[in-house]
Amino acid sequence: MDGRDLVRSMKLVGSAGAAHGLRGVRAAWRRRRADAAGLPPRGPERARVPGPMLEVESGPGGGIVRFERSELRILVAVNGAVFWGWDGAGPEPSYALAGRCPEPDPRVALEPDKAGGWRVVAERATVAVSRHGAVEVRTPGGVVLRRELPPRWWEPVGGGPARWTQRSEVAADARFFGLGGRSSGPRLREGTYRLWNGGAGPGSPAGEDRAAVTMPVQLVVADAGTHLVFHDSSWDGTVALREGEEGAGSGHDRPGRSVLRMEGGPLRCWVAVGTPARVLLAWASLTGAPALPPVWALGHQHVPSGPGDEEEVRRLVSGFQERDLPLDAVHLGAGHLDGRRVFSVDEERFPKLGVLAEELRRDGVRLVSVVEPSVPAVPGHAVFDGGTAEDGFVREAAGPVVRGVARSGEVVFPDFTSARVRAWWGGWYEERLGRGFAGFWHDLDEPVSFTAFGERTLPRSARHSLEGRGGDHREAHNVYALCMARAAFEGLRASAPEERPFVLSRAGWAGTQRHGGVWAGDVGTGWPA
Repeated sequence: MDGRDLVRSMKLVGSAGAAHGLRGVRAAWRRRRADAAGLPPRGPERARVPGPMLEVESGPGGGIVRFERSELRILVAVNGAVFWGWDGAGPEPSYALAGRCPEPDPRVALEPDKAGGWRVVAERATVAVSRHGAVEVRTPGGVVLRRELPPRWWEPVGGGPARWTQRSEVAADARFFGLGGRSSGPRLREGTYRLWNGGAGPGSPAGEDRAAVTMPVQLVVADAGTHLVFHDSSWDGTVALREGEEGAGSGHDRPGRSVLRMEGGPLRCWVAVGTPARVLLAWASLTGAPALPPVWALGHQHVPSGPGDEEEVRRLVSGFQERDLPLDAVHLGAGHLDGRRVFSVDEERFPKLGVLAEELRRDGVRLVSVVEPSVPAVPGHAVFDGGTAEDGFVREAAGPVVRGVARSGEVVFPDFTSARVRAWWGGWYEERLGRGFAGFWHDLDEPVSFTAFGERTLPRSARHSLEGRGGDHREAHNVYALCMARAAFEGLRASAPEERPFVLSRAGWAGTQRHGGVWAGDVGTGWPA
């Protein structure tokens, strides 16, 4: 604990919410202890590059290129998208893909390239591999859109996940878009962008680019053509971008540059080439089309600062009607919950919530309920008792259930990377429908655990199912909200099959759109935001 952590702890404990502050300090210490015990120090590392090319093996849709210290698998799918994976990585398992990997294109040819390399030739793109592992993406006419230099890995001598770096070059006139939902906007300027879900909250520094929906996907637009590249790894990482410059220096173009650094996970990616519309269509065919919401959700929605009771909600709606302002939905935040406990209602302030919901529905207004992933660790609370019986909460590497802090106090977190837990959690949305709610917005689903210092999330060593493969929070963090949205979407489809679900998430990852939309989270109130 350094001096800054100590100062922050003292400020928090000395604030008006002293009890909450003490919980935050304890949670921060628990998180540190869990990671110290569950994540061995990295220690010495060995750097590795692919080495010289040894042989090539043809296969469906492409083939395998073997190097001295790695191998590269290339596959062109029938939708025109190109996949490649290093060290034997395949397209699956993947939280991004909608269903299984597309079938390989049988028309693809594997043939020698100049200077001793090989190339995979398809209808929409050519992928050329050099003798030392550089990969070029070319248009059918031979124009290079992207050149990925040989990757580099740093492997712990004692074992464990390898860090890796992928450096890429694009055309001098290329412009970058993507990397998720950035607060700085869709156009990506020069700089470094983190790939770790953590939306900005009140008090975040002005101009800070934070995002609750991050993913290593870039749409790169240049005169020669557009391409999309998606490195399918959910681990923590950064992307450093440098825009190119035409006619730089002595009249030569300076290419644009992208440097992707990941803390682990497979080194694999998808590439699509063509017009912007074509590459986005390929992206949708890979990760899924957006879920179609109910018609009323396309209207005007209002999120009040916090109606205290039923009468305040009625006055709010009446205010819209008196001023002839359109209104289709009102969102109720954590204030309508009993002690801010998920899947509950404060019966004193909302004694006839069902009647209120029916009155508003007759006027064309729906109620939307907030749902947070944190579950109060209180025996007797139905959600906590049910999750305990299911053994459905995230655990530390040493075994105990991870304890965090939320607005309701000390909490635990469901492991949404387990199909069994998703089915259990999804069943709770029937309770919300029975209360009269028509839609749901997920908050603090990065997930967030309030702490006095350090990261406001679960320990990185926390264990997750990851669909039975097993792993820790370093891999699960960025897909946690996606899996929560999936649980809600599938639960609502089962409970109300005649209705289209309306689910809004604060966080997400590639493929979240299959289960609903996203909202911006907490943003500043100044013009820069």
